[in-house]
Amino acid sequence: MTGANGASGTGRASGTSRARRARAIPIGPRAAVALALVSAVGVAGFGWPLLADTASGLAHSQDAPWLFAAMLPLLIAVVVATIADDGLDAKAVAMLGVLAAAGAALRPLGAGTAGLEPMFFLVVLSGRVLGPGFGFVLGAVTMFASALLTGGVGPWLPFQMLSMGWVALGAGLLPGRDRLRGRGELAVLAAYGAVAAVLYGTVMNLQGWPYLQGVGTGISFVPGDPPHENLVRFLAYCLATSLGWDLPRAALTVVLTFALGSTVLKALRRATRRAAFETAVTFRAPDRP
Repeated sequence: MTGANGASGTGRASGTSRARRARAIPIGPRAAVALALVSAVGVAGFGWPLLADTASGLAHSQDAPWLFAAMLPLLIAVVVATIADDGLDAKAVAMLGVLAAAGAALRPLGAGTAGLEPMFFLVVLSGRVLGPGFGFVLGAVTMFASALLTGGVGPWLPFQMLSMGWVALGAGLLPGRDRLRGRGELAVLAAYGAVAAVLYGTVMNLQGWPYLQGVGTGISFVPGDPPHENLVRFLAYCLATSLGWDLPRAALTVVLTFALGSTVLKALRRATRRAAFETAVTFRAPDRP
């Protein structure tokens, strides 16, 4: 009896350990390649003013932001489809829908108020628990849903979707996912969330800076100028226009992570264990009477 109970207990512990490590959407080789490609295009889309050679036509073109805005939705759709094909089942879709709806509902609570966006902390914590693949999809879908909810649909939306996907993906790649718990984990997530909130604002500035600021000011993008000169003007642009929004967003993310993070993480991990995303579905013939 003791041996049987011991074996059963070991089996339960092993099963619990596997469930704790389960990821709703594991990143397979194809999904990893798709993510790398869309990220490379995204870097080009954000950074073309600083990356383009001064002698190239792109450096003097005002069509580049619109070109990347047209390309990114298609590429993001390919990535989502590839990740879904690798492991998005009905249970993962259900959890994705619930979390995306929650994140979209949180965004209007702070939209337009000093950059306060409570959805950041939920996206970061979800990416941490459910992994980078789920995180990227969740970040992109949440931003899309919130844009529909708040009327924020425009050429900037694909860049927002990609940026938020990166934020959640990075949270899923943080070390110590299976071991770090308690205040230490909250500190890591709060620090990451603060940095990600500021970087999100910075890259979104880079997306709009070439054509929103106009021409002839000390912080304007100057087509064809050397990259380091444009970079100095861009940093000045960020300090002058958005740092007052980025820092409150980062501070709110830190406060919410410490205040609610433990409860949210436990709820997400409990839901993941019960969903058992990595458990294979099997069928057996009905018992004969």
